[in-house]
Amino acid sequence: MDAMVGDAIGSGYATKTCETPARAVQISGPSGNGGLVGGAVQQHTLKSSIHCMGVGLHSGRKVSLGLHPAAAGTGIIFRRTDLGIDIPARFDHVVDTRLCTVLADPAHPTARIGTVEHVMAALAGCGVSNALVTLDGPEAPILDGSAAGFTFLIDCAGLRAQHADAPVIEILRSVVVQEGESAAELHPGGTFPGLSATLSIDFAAAAIGSQEMSLDMTGENFRSMLAPARTFTQLHEVDQLRRAGLALGGSLDNAVVVDGEKVLNPGGLRMADEFVRHKLLDVVGDLALAGAVLHGRFIGHRSGHAMNNRLLRAVFAEPANWRLATEHDASTDDVPALSGRSGRQGNRMAIAAAPF
Repeated sequence: MDAMVGDAIGSGYATKTCETPARAVQISGPSGNGGLVGGAVQQHTLKSSIHCMGVGLHSGRKVSLGLHPAAAGTGIIFRRTDLGIDIPARFDHVVDTRLCTVLADPAHPTARIGTVEHVMAALAGCGVSNALVTLDGPEAPILDGSAAGFTFLIDCAGLRAQHADAPVIEILRSVVVQEGESAAELHPGGTFPGLSATLSIDFAAAAIGSQEMSLDMTGENFRSMLAPARTFTQLHEVDQLRRAGLALGGSLDNAVVVDGEKVLNPGGLRMADEFVRHKLLDVVGDLALAGAVLHGRFIGHRSGHAMNNRLLRAVFAEPANWRLATEHDASTDDVPALSGRSGRQGNRMAIAAAPF
């Protein structure tokens, strides 16, 4: 069902088209919410493949990205088509967190994929459990600097339910990581059956300042409140970043740039608190590397990619911190087993993108 996509994905373009974005597709859980909620929810994959092209924010290289269906129990897999190497989207494969989240294959550490957080946030926010993400370079395209373009692509491809329950990781004990004035915490969840999050930021630039946001991560909340928020930087940092070989593909088309109290983008901000919304978008993408929906409450202050990853590592370092709340009926034979706590003492659960 091909028709024109238009220019909704900003600095990239789609090479598959769709007539009507599948915005009505929701994943129903006990609360009737979609996307990021837990409970007895089926796994979902894409109905069809879709591609786009864009520029890497830090590498400045043109890159082609494809989103493809995958079998139940696969999880999210990134594939470097130029190298023929697959990298599971897992927190323990994160090797760099300077300004973005970078994954690498432990067996081939030079095979990296950077800036995965926006793709991961879109997949999690749209409720995609299993997908193959193909890239012909070392970084995902930045598109317009938000997750809106990736969400649009997923809508165009559509979702297909699979005959397997989606695993949910329930946080059992509070875990806190802290460094200086930055902190990130995960606590047991309440009645909301997914991830609830509160994040505060504090920047010296008057255009950003101090902002805070709290949100239950439903699919609709993700789409309307987080997905359109763009990445940002301060003008005085741009030269420093480029001398360090970073932000080579950055421009006012794919990032918000501030200088003191001024926003330099001609169109201004998309929402007054776009900065904290984007940081919360990053939290969603980084925590999606847990490999399953989280049922818990996140609290962060000045938390970035490094702190988000440290938090997941701390959670999974102690089996008593978490348990798998649902059984997972994977259709593949090579799904890794995850030794963790379940509703039945001593049970070994198979989970697609297992933390270990």
